[in-house]
Amino acid sequence: MAFIQWLAALPLALGLLRADDSPAPATPGRIEHLADFPSQFVQARHVDVWLPAGYPQPGTRYAVVYMQDGQNLFDPKNAYGGVAWEVDSTVAALGPKLRPCIVVGIWNTARRFPEYTPAGPYAALPPATRARLEQAQPIRPLSDEYLKFLVQELKPYVDQHFQTSPKRADTFVAGSSMGGLISLYAALEYPKVFGGAACFSTHWPLSLQENTPAFTTAMVQYLGQKLPRRHQPRLYFDHGSATLDAWYAPHQARIDSVLRAHHYNAAHWRTRSFPGAAHNEAAWKKRVPLALEFLLGP
Repeated sequence: MAFIQWLAALPLALGLLRADDSPAPATPGRIEHLADFPSQFVQARHVDVWLPAGYPQPGTRYAVVYMQDGQNLFDPKNAYGGVAWEVDSTVAALGPKLRPCIVVGIWNTARRFPEYTPAGPYAALPPATRARLEQAQPIRPLSDEYLKFLVQELKPYVDQHFQTSPKRADTFVAGSSMGGLISLYAALEYPKVFGGAACFSTHWPLSLQENTPAFTTAMVQYLGQKLPRRHQPRLYFDHGSATLDAWYAPHQARIDSVLRAHHYNAAHWRTRSFPGAAHNEAAWKKRVPLALEFLLGP
């Protein structure tokens, strides 16, 4: 089936939009749940689209933030560990500090690790390093396929069915841990699509068993090749210093050095450190406002 025909038939195929016309108590705006959103590239998954109170306003085109691990964003019942980021409440509270926006939460699947592993840098690892990583975590990166799903299927659907601005300057991607890696990879693989990325507690070592510099070295080489000197994407990074985040400071310092070498400044890049913060949803929830203000400030 041609892609345009497939896209036109998508609402029927999804069965789909469970739109709650009345917002839940104490929930700003509303969430439309796209169940089992289909793809030609990756496994089907749920997608939640958060729409602010009063949407749609006549004449307003909304910026869009595509966020990984979508089940963790809004509802504690779905979130890992029972703690949601509460992105809906955060955006509503920030009010005029942000451009009007919607948030698209892309749920992960059992293939989260390979889908979020950047394929280009991974292919540049020495064979022995890849073999050691694969002993602990079987990996055949599916990130290129995942990004095709995001760019060729999900984004066109969102732009067609919601009152969005499809422009690069109004389209962003965000995630934590491995979600930070894939968000950065998205912004650099598709620089004409995404205007920036927010990367919370980016898991630079890739391994969960050992803190080694190998993948960061591959990312440094990749960034050196991909970072544009013009039309720079806005890049937000942060990390804590407890639990898994205790690994990240030296890795982030190497990434920051590449950004400085490419003449990134405060208008397009921010790295924040939060001493004592752990690697969990509760910590990222507190830092969402900083990232959103940086990406979506008027």
